[in-house]
Amino acid sequence: MLTGEAGTRFLLDLPPATALRDGDGLVLEDGSMVCVVGKGETLVEIAAENAAALARLAWHLGNRHIEIEVVGDHLRIRRDHVLEAMLLGLGASLTPVEAPFDPERGAYDHGPGFHV
Repeated sequence: MLTGEAGTRFLLDLPPATALRDGDGLVLEDGSMVCVVGKGETLVEIAAENAAALARLAWHLGNRHIEIEVVGDHLRIRRDHVLEAMLLGLGASLTPVEAPFDPERGAYDHGPGFHV
């Protein structure tokens, strides 16, 4: 049994494993709705001088198998002092943020019917 912030109690029983993201909604059996709110995490937002530089930073992070969230023209990762030092050395601008983290899903994780 789950309890929402406003005290709504409900049972969540989804068929297959389902990723719920910040802003998603659940319609309960009585027709009421529950909004999914992502919990804030300690992240760092990564900016670069241009798109090519940002793509280079993303490549270096991906080469280390780091989860990345793309937010507009910035990237976000979980705080890690070693990665932050590497990014600074590569010319990135870093800003600590507290926000829900919704990293990109894997290339093969796009649901039923998705084929590569």
